[in-house]
Amino acid sequence: MAHTAQILLLAFLAITFLQSGLDKIFDWKGNVGWLNDHFSKTFFKGTVPVLLGVVLFLEMISGVLCAVGIFQLVFDGKTDMGLYGAILSAITLLLLLFGQRVAKDYDGARTIVIYFMPTLFLIYLFQ
Repeated sequence: MAHTAQILLLAFLAITFLQSGLDKIFDWKGNVGWLNDHFSKTFFKGTVPVLLGVVLFLEMISGVLCAVGIFQLVFDGKTDMGLYGAILSAITLLLLLFGQRVAKDYDGARTIVIYFMPTLFLIYLFQ
């Protein structure tokens, strides 16, 4: 099968971001509450709902682009949607990493790096 690695990595990102986005939608209150506490001693204090909305938007768009990228690869052999999804996924992960670093949650930041590495590899495969 052509593009197997790209398809599997796109599926990984689509699942990751769509599940995370849906979790934020279905448990908005719980996420805001936890994040308000998480960022209570940072300059993000008081802006958590807005920032969470931005992250939600970016995660959903990333996930959708990656999902569309799978279908585009399978049916047309084109890579543009997958590449856009991978790039937006990387940007989203960098924003999440920045937030974890600001909150001094170094274990959380380290976890984001685990997601960032295959994302960068996917971008490399598309270029």
